Amino acid sequence: MRKGKVAKTVDEYLANAPEPARTTLKHLRGVIRSVVPKETTEVISYGIPMFKFNGMLVGYAAFKNHCSLFPTGSGVLDQFEKELIGYRTSKGTIQFPADKPLTDALVKKIVRARVKENREWD
Repeated sequence: MRKGKVAKTVDEYLANAPEPARTTLKHLRGVIRSVVPKETTEVISYGIPMFKFNGMLVGYAAFKNHCSLFPTGSGVLDQFEKELIGYRTSKGTIQFPADKPLTDALVKKIVRARVKENREWD
């Protein structure tokens, strides 16, 4: 993202992301949209795009040297520890190079796990 300007919408965020991150994040957005419930909304929270369903589900962002997927407030990363070997992870973040994104199948599994967690909190 360009410094100094905080996007007000997801489309604005993506428009301001540099390539190849923009293309990667647009694809990631589509993959996430393909598995979330219809009533899920997209918002900007903490300056990044987030999907919201019974609370925050997942977010994503572009940084200077990587992109990140944020499965918020969850221990879901532990469930996919083996599949995340090779990616840099922390408590709530998966980092990946913009030109080597997470597989669609893994993103869908993570998002479905987050949807399940948020449904249980309903």
